[in-house]
Amino acid sequence: MVGGGEGAFIGAVHRMAAALDGDWDVVAGAFSTDGGRNVRTGDLLGLDPQRVYPSLDALIERERALPESEKIDALAIVTPNHLHAPMAIAALDAGFHVFCEKPMAMSVVEAEAIAAAAKASRRRFALAFTYSGYPMIEEARARTARGDFGAIRLVQVEYLQGWLSQPIDTDGNKQAEWRTDPARAGLGGCLGDIGTHAFQLAEHVSGLAVQSVSADLTTHVEGRRLDDDVSALLRFEGGARGVLKASQVAAGEENGLRLRIHGERGGLDWAQMEPNTLTLRWLDRPAEIVRTGGPGLHDGVAALMRTPAGHPEGYIEAFANLYRAFASAIRGDAGNRWCPGVIDGLRTMRFIEAVIANAGSDQKWTLVTSGENE
Repeated sequence: MVGGGEGAFIGAVHRMAAALDGDWDVVAGAFSTDGGRNVRTGDLLGLDPQRVYPSLDALIERERALPESEKIDALAIVTPNHLHAPMAIAALDAGFHVFCEKPMAMSVVEAEAIAAAAKASRRRFALAFTYSGYPMIEEARARTARGDFGAIRLVQVEYLQGWLSQPIDTDGNKQAEWRTDPARAGLGGCLGDIGTHAFQLAEHVSGLAVQSVSADLTTHVEGRRLDDDVSALLRFEGGARGVLKASQVAAGEENGLRLRIHGERGGLDWAQMEPNTLTLRWLDRPAEIVRTGGPGLHDGVAALMRTPAGHPEGYIEAFANLYRAFASAIRGDAGNRWCPGVIDGLRTMRFIEAVIANAGSDQKWTLVTSGENE
């Protein structure tokens, strides 16, 4: 692991998720540029001090020199965004698989460079679009793909948080500080941090690609250098229309990610804060409540659950599903399940750039371009 030192939220989450099913062990890391913090993190994790490295360069150099049975298999990148591309490319070029935090990079150009490195190295590259690991998201995706709702007409996704309602990014909050710094976060603030989650989920579950956007970016907190509020109209392939709302200044909100999709005959409703419930609504019959572990689920959903119905599974378990799929893909298991990767990363980066371009112009609609591999 690179990043994720003592006190870092997302690094600890990655380690818990990776360990949950026994597929992964953390055996080496460069956890912090602060030498003391780096060493303390290694101690807390019980690592061999010789494999707690002062930098990623040192980690790659020394791990490459180890026997095949001892060296790391993959690198988890849990740093601020500006380090994703150089670190991912270095690890891929060195022959290691990569599991990276989102967004993929700082720009489409950087994302394409990662994609090229993954292709050239023949190594796996996965992205932490955690919410796509929930069992009920897989159920929703399967029902949409099966055509249960008919042709899709409407896609509505929102991700509301309130934690940046005050200027805590100027008061010493490290998580807020780097997320609102263009040099470390990239061109989008709220857009890159949680807007990408909403966008990826909308495309993943609907099975449709966004073709163009009409967007508004706002910074409500005075002095903040990046957006903290995003609104976008979406035009999907096939004629479906959508709305994406993401905000980190929705005072009082916790982690309000919600997805609604409607077709000709019915639709679905899922909310991350009640993730084990999927509501189905129909034109010609009463609404249905589908539950994780309950009857009537798609065959592939059972593999994503670890406990009997009524034992709540949540964020860590969804994250663990991605790490399990990542391990399965590396092993080449037959029928290994989908894991978010290069295509999802490129799509979200193109979305970020299209929204920023549209919001900064007088143009009504801006195309979300696609590369040859998307």
